[in-house]
Amino acid sequence: MEALTAEIKPLHTRVLSGSFVLLTASGMVTGISFLYNMAVARFLGASAFGHVSAVYTALILISAVTLSFQILTTKLVAQRSTEEARISAYRFLHQKALMAGASVAVVLLLFARQISGYLNLPNSSLIIWLAIAVAFYIPLGARRGYLQGTCDFRRFATNVVLEGLCRLFVTLAAIYLGWGVSGVIAAIAAAVAAAYVFALPKLQAISSSEANIPHAFGEALQAIVFFIGQVVINNCDIVLVKHFFPPVTAGLYAAVALIGRVIFASSWAVINSMFPISAGATSQERQKHNVLGTTLLLVLGIGSFLSICLRFAPAWVWTMLFGPQFELSGKYGFPYLLAFYAVTACVYALCVVLIAYEMSHRIANIAWVQLLFGAAVIAGICRYHASLQQVILVQFVLMIVLFGFVAIPFLLAAWARWRTNGSPLDRIPLRMIRKINEDEVIAEFLKSDFHSSPEFADYQEMKALVTAPDLNNAADNIRRRALLFLRHGSLWRELPKDTEWFEVVVRGDDLERIQVFPRAQWRKLARGNFAIGDVLQSLGAGKGREISDAFEAKISDLRRCLAEDKEIGSVLLIGLDETSPLTILDGNHRLVAASLNRPQSMHRLRFLCGLSPNMAKCCWYKTNLATLTRYGANMLRDVVHDPEADIVRLLQSS
Repeated sequence: MEALTAEIKPLHTRVLSGSFVLLTASGMVTGISFLYNMAVARFLGASAFGHVSAVYTALILISAVTLSFQILTTKLVAQRSTEEARISAYRFLHQKALMAGASVAVVLLLFARQISGYLNLPNSSLIIWLAIAVAFYIPLGARRGYLQGTCDFRRFATNVVLEGLCRLFVTLAAIYLGWGVSGVIAAIAAAVAAAYVFALPKLQAISSSEANIPHAFGEALQAIVFFIGQVVINNCDIVLVKHFFPPVTAGLYAAVALIGRVIFASSWAVINSMFPISAGATSQERQKHNVLGTTLLLVLGIGSFLSICLRFAPAWVWTMLFGPQFELSGKYGFPYLLAFYAVTACVYALCVVLIAYEMSHRIANIAWVQLLFGAAVIAGICRYHASLQQVILVQFVLMIVLFGFVAIPFLLAAWARWRTNGSPLDRIPLRMIRKINEDEVIAEFLKSDFHSSPEFADYQEMKALVTAPDLNNAADNIRRRALLFLRHGSLWRELPKDTEWFEVVVRGDDLERIQVFPRAQWRKLARGNFAIGDVLQSLGAGKGREISDAFEAKISDLRRCLAEDKEIGSVLLIGLDETSPLTILDGNHRLVAASLNRPQSMHRLRFLCGLSPNMAKCCWYKTNLATLTRYGANMLRDVVHDPEADIVRLLQSS
């Protein structure tokens, strides 16, 4: 019953619900982390606190690998519709995570002395404990990813809180026993190991664990690039300050950065809720329920509230919490640095929301931009580190610029939708019957084209493949795609990669926003206006006298078939979303014939509609200099491709 309820809730409601659970856990972890850091700072002092922060920061840097496995597992599990497919994907990625964890741990052990020297640590045993933690930490990402991907937010949140509690209590015990910094780092390793054990998912027995993961390399590379950039931006400042500043000053900065981490952790809780919901939804559902807008407002609200509170909190509060060694007076005292760092963290959190939203439903190059800015942060701090205030200023300026870079594509897409759609509020959305896959669309496209096009004359022995398609046969689907590309490869390749297909109902009122595909005889008939209503008017008024007799004969034949209740094929439409204008990709004649016979003939047509927020980049949907240039570049890229060779190879293999 809970699963059914989750399915029928609006997406933004599910984001809010998941965010509440994860924010509650994040608040608990924040409180636990404060107690943990206060205990280390008060009992061990600023210098030892700096050592612990440096090692913990190194673990967070390595978490780029952990979080890559987590987000990849989340996305692939969320996108699979069956329990068996979800389990197979998880087991595949968990096995890879175990191997990665062992490999990174070995590297740390081999270079323990060199790493200790760079971070000015008292001894290399701290890096040995770090290696033990890493061996559990990386595969922990895959286990948490499965919980997140199945939207088991309560168990996911419980596991995160468990790790924090274990780290706190084992640390207190280590300090009480006099084990010092080594005991604190050992406590971190113990907490990670405990979290890994208790994150073991409850899996059903399945017949096969073989995972079918398309674009696995691209997905993995995207996740790794994203988290390397994120981890570098979030933590390189602490490592660099530890290197450039005295131990006590570095400890002060670690306390300041700790507050920024609280803001980012709270924001990441919201992102963790948004990501699997966005990954499992269609582009139309994401836009309709404003998943991105809801997430951005939550993150902005959290960051703004905490930044204001930190700015006006008196300085004595921090001295009381962390100890007298953490007093910093003057114009750029503790409250100023805390608020400035908090604002910087808030701006960056908004950037991460935009990047994660893109990653949730496609392979996005935007993560590379973040990685470049991570390198810029390192270079900036290495050049400008005269004071702690200057270190934060470098990060603030770069994060503002990064936000501009990652926001531009969203703003341009929103502008394009607004210009194309006008006001979507006065449009009635298309009635969706069901979502279909691309193989079914290709099969329908071929049915209407196979017998009449001369390009297929030599392949009539494949008639059964086209007229009676078995969509469950993967090999047949590949052959039909090859046949389609024999004539329509350049057309099909122009469609955006994220196009989602639906079977829809087209009503009489929907004809107002449908235009014909602007080619051949239709240009003469339409005279620059390709709206289906205007085309019908031109036909009725006899304005298209330049059109051929064959064109008129084809329309007449189709009208006669419709009158005799014969099947004449499907109409393929493309658009931005269910409220946008639509263009006929295939079936101009069929729709015009049915419209001329309406209303009794419209129900004889089957309508398949491809929707993508990037459809405005396709020249078949929106013809302009930019889309035609893109089409020309793609034609040059594919000029060496021989579709006939694909057909021959596939026939020989069969």
